[in-house]
Amino acid sequence: MACPTTDLLDPDKIKANLKTKRIGRKILVYNRTSSTNDIAHRYAKNKKNDGLAIFAEEQTAGRGRAGSKWHSSRSDSILCSIVLTDCKCNAELLSLACAVAVAEAIGKPAKGEAKIKWPNDIILNGKKVAGILLESKTDNSGNTYVIGVGINCHQKKDSFPPELQPIATSIDIESHSVVDRISLAKRLLTSIDHWLEAVQETSEKVTDRWRSLSVQLGHRVKLIYNGQEFTGNCIGIDPEKGLILQLDTGGVRMFDAIHTTIIKQ
Repeated sequence: MACPTTDLLDPDKIKANLKTKRIGRKILVYNRTSSTNDIAHRYAKNKKNDGLAIFAEEQTAGRGRAGSKWHSSRSDSILCSIVLTDCKCNAELLSLACAVAVAEAIGKPAKGEAKIKWPNDIILNGKKVAGILLESKTDNSGNTYVIGVGINCHQKKDSFPPELQPIATSIDIESHSVVDRISLAKRLLTSIDHWLEAVQETSEKVTDRWRSLSVQLGHRVKLIYNGQEFTGNCIGIDPEKGLILQLDTGGVRMFDAIHTTIIKQ
């Protein structure tokens, strides 16, 4: 599967017939940058940039959660950051809404249902296909968020470092076809726009959909929270406090995404 040149990201093509209310009202595409999240934070200082979507063909210092590096060759991925300068919901609920939105955006072009691995991984056939990095800043005018999304599109198996090949995948690999990144970018912005509107109305719709897509609900989870290890069965999600575990040691405890790292068992 050769990487097509026809799906090079173009702001006019992404915006064409884009029927969103908030997300993607303005779209920027960078040929090469250090990190779209860093650019988004600069734009977030101006409240008028709410809903701005920033894409890049290549990142030289893309990052994932907990400072991990995001691996992607040029034009192989969707690398996107979205600016929210006025968001009333808390970070945990926003994180759930973003995960649902990205999973739904990926599902159809991947020819299967993408799943969610809390807090920020999107899974196809047991392997990571996308990640979300939610960053926030609070000032006197409220919460400003930057939603960073990385989706593997055109990678082949040997595109990933050897240590990631058993656990990472791309839409092209799983669909046995070549995804059009412009169409996927439209789907992504549309899906995030929809779920952000939904989360402003009620948390129930988002948490119900998250539960239906979770790979952890009803299964054993091992995690580190503030340096301490916990193991138990995942019994739910709280829209304000995070993942809910029935602990092996007894009792029920909630773990927020900011201070928690899931350990592979």
